[in-house]
Amino acid sequence: MSDSRAALRYAKAILDLAVEKKVIDALESDMQNIVGTISGSVELRDMLASPVVKGAAKKEALLAIFKDSYKVTEGAISMLVDNKRIAMLNEVASKYLILNEKLKGKDIAHVTTAVPLTADLEKKILAKVAEMTGKQVSIENKIDESIIGGFVLRVGDLQYDASIANKLSSLKREFTNSL
Repeated sequence: MSDSRAALRYAKAILDLAVEKKVIDALESDMQNIVGTISGSVELRDMLASPVVKGAAKKEALLAIFKDSYKVTEGAISMLVDNKRIAMLNEVASKYLILNEKLKGKDIAHVTTAVPLTADLEKKILAKVAEMTGKQVSIENKIDESIIGGFVLRVGDLQYDASIANKLSSLKREFTNSL
C-alpha cells in the first residue's frame, strides 16, 4: 500500500512539473509509452525489480529505451533511480495518466467483466456513467473470469458490483444467517 501512495506522490509531482513547464500532452505520450513498454516486456519488469542490477545500469538502460522522451521524463527516471524507487516506474506512469485525465475533467471507468466488452455495450456504459457522474470518462476493461458473469464498475470512489459471483456470495450469506 505504501508503494501505491508513493507512486501517487511521484505522479503528482511529475504532473505539477509538467503543468509548470507546459508539456502535459508530451508527458502524457511519454507515460503511455512507458506503460506500454514495461507492460509488454517481462524482461524489463524483471530488470527493474531485480536487486542485483545496479541503479546506474537500470538508469542507463531506461534512458536508452526512452531516448526520445522529454527532459521531465528523463528527470523522473533519474529521480526514481536515485531514490531507489525505479521498480515502481510503471505504476508512477499509470498514476500520472489517471491524474492527467482528471485534470482534463475526464475520469477512467474501470469495468471488470468475465468476457471482453462489445463496442455497443461500451457505448452504453459510457453514456450511463457520464449521466451518473456528469463527467466524461474513458473505459478500461479488465477481464476476470472469477466474477462468472455480469460486471463490476468502478469510477473514482464509486463502485457498483453487478457480478454473479457477488450475488452468489450474498445468497450464501443469507442462507447462512437464516439457519
